[in-house]
Amino acid sequence: MNSSLVAYFFLGLAIVSEVTGSALLQKTEQFSKPLPTAVMALCYVASLFFLSQALKVLPLGIAYAIWGGLGIVLTALIGIVVYRFTLDTAALIGIAMIVGGVVVMNVFSRSAAH
Repeated sequence: MNSSLVAYFFLGLAIVSEVTGSALLQKTEQFSKPLPTAVMALCYVASLFFLSQALKVLPLGIAYAIWGGLGIVLTALIGIVVYRFTLDTAALIGIAMIVGGVVVMNVFSRSAAH
C-alpha cells in the first residue's frame, strides 16, 4: 500500500479523534464529569498518536496545517449543529481563509507529500 495513502489515513484518524475530543470538551463541564473527561482525554491522546504516525511520511508543517485547519472547520460545524452556536460573517471569512491556506499548501507547495 502507498505510504502517502497510509499517512493520510492516519492523519484522518488524528483529525476525527481531535474533533471528537474538542466536541466532548464542553460536555466535561470544566472537568467535573468524569466519563466525558476521560473520553475527551483519550481522544486527544489518540489524536496525537495518529498524528505522530502520519508524520513518518508527511512533513510536519503540511500535516499540522491539515490537522489544525480541518479540525477548526469540523469543530465549528459541530458547534453549529450540536450546540446550536452561530458564526458571524467575520468567523466564516476566517474559516474560509484557513481552508484556503490548507488548500494552497497542498496544491502548490513542493513540501507536500503527493
